[in-house]
Amino acid sequence: MIREICKDEAFLSQSSVPASPGDEDVARDLLDTLIAHKETCVGLAANMIGVTKRIIAFDNDGKYMIMYNPLILKGKDPYLTNEGCLSLSGVRKAKRFRSIKVQYQNEQFQTRIKTFRDFPAQIIQHEIDHCNGILI
Repeated sequence: MIREICKDEAFLSQSSVPASPGDEDVARDLLDTLIAHKETCVGLAANMIGVTKRIIAFDNDGKYMIMYNPLILKGKDPYLTNEGCLSLSGVRKAKRFRSIKVQYQNEQFQTRIKTFRDFPAQIIQHEIDHCNGILI
């Protein structure tokens, strides 16, 4: 189901709680909402659709991906960039890493560790910030 994008900064500033089996409907709604906004959006966190769970969905070089409980283990090669967000107006500066090692759970809640680079890494960092209540 396509959900409305939350723009309430007080709500978005809350840290999300861990996702668990049973949260698959939230992940499906998150993906449906991302696809509905694909012209202007490359990633969403669950709090952007009003659910404070650690779930993100993003475009991983042309293939959509869901992560439950993502955590950045390591970042390399920091840089400054400008980012926009469906939940916030305008473009803002953000510090990101060109390469990140992420621990997450896949759609079967199996723990995985994977390295992401460049634009997918930037998207993941932005969405994990959302899970942590950090607004750019």
